[in-house]
Amino acid sequence: MSIAFLLTTLIVVVTPGTGVVYTLAAALSRGRRASVVAAVGCTLGIVPHLLATVTGVAALLHASATAFQVLKYAGVAYLLYMAWATVRDKEALVVEEEGASSAPVSARRVIVRGVLINLLNPKLTIFFFAFLPQFVSSGEPHAVLRMLGLGGVFMLATFVVFAAYGVLAASVRSHVMGRPRVMAWLRRGFAGSFVALGAKLAFTAR
Repeated sequence: MSIAFLLTTLIVVVTPGTGVVYTLAAALSRGRRASVVAAVGCTLGIVPHLLATVTGVAALLHASATAFQVLKYAGVAYLLYMAWATVRDKEALVVEEEGASSAPVSARRVIVRGVLINLLNPKLTIFFFAFLPQFVSSGEPHAVLRMLGLGGVFMLATFVVFAAYGVLAASVRSHVMGRPRVMAWLRRGFAGSFVALGAKLAFTAR
């Protein structure tokens, strides 16, 4: 594994995107544990993109404008839904004590949303399609296994970085607990972030 691969991976995962915004929202709303759960969900959302790259489906997305557009706008629609849910659903961003009895249900929902956020991002598939092959020789035996291994490293880095973002955000959580006005502005801020990211995705090309 090359230093170039590790540096590129770190730059990509550290750059704030939909997954980071979602993890921060989980951290500020439900605390440290929820932020780690959100990081797990976003990391699991990478698996389909990795498998698509290895099996060649990414090539179809790269070649077919229609397939790319369908997946892209599904992602845009989901980001807009997340924005709406964050503003309208009080449970989407409400401060709760860690260890509450609703934690199992909340964890399941947090993971599903995290998976969908990354799953419905076609740029991630195209990124893997362009990124991983650069670090695998065309004549190398077991190239598929090597790509899976590199993808695993990328996923591990994603989880570690996202969890770190979440833990840091959770550390200031106590400063917003019991302040409804602050929480209202946070809801609007995260909703606006989801809208902005959806708009960015809508206007991106292959």
